[in-house]
Amino acid sequence: MTISVAIIGSGPSAFYTADALAKSGADCTIDLIERLPAPFGLIRYGVAPDHETTRKVSRAFDKTARGDKVAFFGNTEVGRDVSLAELRQAYDAVVLAVGAPNDRPLGIPGSDKKGVYGSAAFVGWYNGHPDFRALNPDLNVKAAAVVGVGNVALDVARLLVRAKPELEATDMAQHAVDAIAASPVTDVYLLGRRGAQFAAFTIGELREMGELEGASIVIDAATLPTSFDDVPEDDRRIQQKMVEMLRGFADLPKDRPKRVHFRFNTSPKEVLGGDRVEGLRVEKMRTENGRAVGTGETEDIPLGLVVAAIGYRSPRIEGGHFDEQKGLYPNDGGLVEPGLYAVGWAMRGPSGVIGTSKIDGQTVAKHIVEAGAGSGQAGKPGRAALEKLLAARKARRTTYADWDKIDAAEIARARPGAPRLKFPSVEEMLAALGR
Repeated sequence: MTISVAIIGSGPSAFYTADALAKSGADCTIDLIERLPAPFGLIRYGVAPDHETTRKVSRAFDKTARGDKVAFFGNTEVGRDVSLAELRQAYDAVVLAVGAPNDRPLGIPGSDKKGVYGSAAFVGWYNGHPDFRALNPDLNVKAAAVVGVGNVALDVARLLVRAKPELEATDMAQHAVDAIAASPVTDVYLLGRRGAQFAAFTIGELREMGELEGASIVIDAATLPTSFDDVPEDDRRIQQKMVEMLRGFADLPKDRPKRVHFRFNTSPKEVLGGDRVEGLRVEKMRTENGRAVGTGETEDIPLGLVVAAIGYRSPRIEGGHFDEQKGLYPNDGGLVEPGLYAVGWAMRGPSGVIGTSKIDGQTVAKHIVEAGAGSGQAGKPGRAALEKLLAARKARRTTYADWDKIDAAEIARARPGAPRLKFPSVEEMLAALGR
């Protein structure tokens, strides 16, 4: 008996799950339900535009999408076109692969001022995500702060100091290229509450910062740790290598027109200014047993832009048990409740790299196949029921063949030397299909 599976989302965790199901040997149908006309989620809208190589993982996802067991339901939003309850009634298994696209708030006095943004919104803006086309951040500032010491924080800092020709060679949205190129920003502060030994950068991402042609790295080598006793043993070797790389940055030339300041043991306490950002008050911290402890010593940094890269939350879908505090779907190895599963960041929170979700997908696929084969929980109509429901509601569903047309149109409109230029709105994507 055929097992029908609906996967909500079409980012990495969704495709890894679909691929594992398709290769499981089970008789199944797999439907990817994506609220935008374009697939690939985080790969398309979260990966930095100057990291085109990272996006090549979508080639493997493309093969999965073209498999005979898989169908793509683009421009189909759960909660608008179909409810989670309806999907659960129609499918044997429903998988929440919705990622964690919502920012955790900065949560300090003044963080509601103009000029304060979450990194998910800011990254979505420069990556051409339709949700953030109208963000329009004011980049007419000389200094900016990026709060956080993970790869996304590095992405934002790096792109703010890139030159226009470098940006134009990427698929960065044109509105972002124009705004960043016109910005007078010369100084970007990267702020981490704990010591450098606890930074979440990957070595490859950090190495890029030392290769920037137009920006110097400013770091006080005396603030870097010499002991790693408080770092978990499994992480110690990587963190030591990272700190040594940071130590090497201290010796790089300091004569470039722009600067990225690495400031560890530094915690934001208040956003200063009137209606908009004029500065950031920070407190000097010390790290004790892996925890940041305040010293009471503060400093005011004049700046006009704050981007908080301090964590993300999954969206709450009506009908799915959701942990508001953690921002994810509570689960046991991916099982939320019988017939309902979660993978990726919706399952375990925003951690790891893109490939980390592969294990999640394999685990959940195994659960689904075992549940369908072992308990007889299979045989629901699945795809046919969804197609009938969407047709009755006159929903504007797009197929993977439609995505091929959007893809070709974006490649055709690319700037010289760039891989593509994304359509920054759903309307423009649909217009490319003649709708």
